[in-house]
Amino acid sequence: MRPVAETAGVAFAGLGVWGAVGYLDFLTHPFAQLFALVVGVGLFPLRRRLPAPVLPVLAVLTGLAPCVGPVAAATAYTVARRTVSARRRARLLGGAALLVVGCATLSAPLIGPGAMPYGLALGLVLTATAVVVPGLVGTSYGQQRRLVRALRERGDAAERARRFADSEARIHERSRIAAEMHDLVGHRLSLISLHAGGLELALEAAAPELREEAVLVRRTTRDAMRELRQALGVLGPLGRDTGSEALTDATGTRADIETLVAESRDGGIAVGLDWTGPDLDARPARVRRAVHRVVRESLTNVHRYAPDAHVTVSVAHEDASVRVAVRNGAPAAPPAPLAGIGTGRGLTGLRERVELLGGAFDAVPLPSGGFRVDASVPTEPDDSSVPDPVPPPARWAPGEPSGGPGEDGDAGRPGLPPERLTAHRLTLALGLGALSVLMVLGVAFVYASAPHRDAGPRPLPRVGMTYDEVSAAGVLDNAAVRAAATGHEPPRPTGTAGCVYPFAGATESRPGALTVARYCFDASQRLIAIDRFTVPSVRDASPWETP
Repeated sequence: MRPVAETAGVAFAGLGVWGAVGYLDFLTHPFAQLFALVVGVGLFPLRRRLPAPVLPVLAVLTGLAPCVGPVAAATAYTVARRTVSARRRARLLGGAALLVVGCATLSAPLIGPGAMPYGLALGLVLTATAVVVPGLVGTSYGQQRRLVRALRERGDAAERARRFADSEARIHERSRIAAEMHDLVGHRLSLISLHAGGLELALEAAAPELREEAVLVRRTTRDAMRELRQALGVLGPLGRDTGSEALTDATGTRADIETLVAESRDGGIAVGLDWTGPDLDARPARVRRAVHRVVRESLTNVHRYAPDAHVTVSVAHEDASVRVAVRNGAPAAPPAPLAGIGTGRGLTGLRERVELLGGAFDAVPLPSGGFRVDASVPTEPDDSSVPDPVPPPARWAPGEPSGGPGEDGDAGRPGLPPERLTAHRLTLALGLGALSVLMVLGVAFVYASAPHRDAGPRPLPRVGMTYDEVSAAGVLDNAAVRAAATGHEPPRPTGTAGCVYPFAGATESRPGALTVARYCFDASQRLIAIDRFTVPSVRDASPWETP
């Protein structure tokens, strides 16, 4: 609805200029100018998508038809507000101004006020009201909006940094608690394991039938200790993870992956490594951790469920992502059920870890009986993918860039309070109305200053003209001149019905002589002769010569 309202507004403003100029009787070729206004209104909705061609076309139409001025003014405002580059904005507005002046000047003798100087004056008036003023307003408003948006983005960045700092503090505290749990519970489990070992040795001679129970207690304690270290080790930051598998600065690098593969080979598993691309030592720690976890967990599962299968580990380091694939063949024999091995959440934890970084994870059995684990981790994870424990503060939508090119930024920007939105719309409407009034006044001033097309010196009387035509030329009878000519004029032409002695024709050619013009008409009031003759003149005496 907003684009329709904007188009209707500029159309009514253009019609107002057209009607006002026509009312003042300064509108030449009214229907042609109305057609130009229709074309300009049709191009107006394309000003955001095609600003470069639309503004020059409207500038040309404005120079030819001043009623297109409001449409060009609204377009110049929008183009100046949405154009970020100062050079491009200056080129668009400067080119439009030159087109308005040039078209108004060149078209003045044909459809304008007349002479080219008056067309130049009209072009300057239209340029100021249709291009320069709205362009400056749009530039100022656009820069203000971009500045406010930058300040909001800086505020949002500061808020995100504060939330990340709070989250980091919580992570460190959680890591400290995990370390304390590891030290306390691990110490107790170590004591239980130690005592179970002593009990196993004591029962071997005293009660052999109870020795297996002591062995079970010792093994269960060892497994519990290992799983505790694995669970709590995830909570510790890089370089401070607890347990025997602590993460260091080399975690996830090529040397680290080669170490994991070598350990599996030492355990009797046939593992092949295929590394493509550079090392991961320059990538973020969380990316390297994810790669390390995927490879280690996959090899651990192979140890548990397919120790005699062939395994292939592939790492492909590309510019945008790190792709990890671990594939193993079918085991020679189905694995025996092992109670108490694993928690069942290894692959689920890997999936969560990779997806939190914005990557993709897939783990499926192969038709051949083997298993495949595929993970794709972005090399530069987006911060928005990290879970935010603190909800972002409510704020207005920035709206913007532009356009977007998707930036709109007109009066209908979402997020503005209703009162500000209404005030903004009224300001734009009043501004367009004021510019339209200035256009009408400027056009009227130029047309009123230009001479009329029929203006010029009156035609001189000539033989054959009627009495009315001679009178319209300013030739009127004067009684004093007639009296001076009486008795001193030459004979009148044959067929003369009457003569006129105008005052303008009586001039003193020399002292004492007065040249008189005589216009003689026939019975049909046609001028048949124009005579000039000299008669004596009488000069009044000076005041001091009067007796």
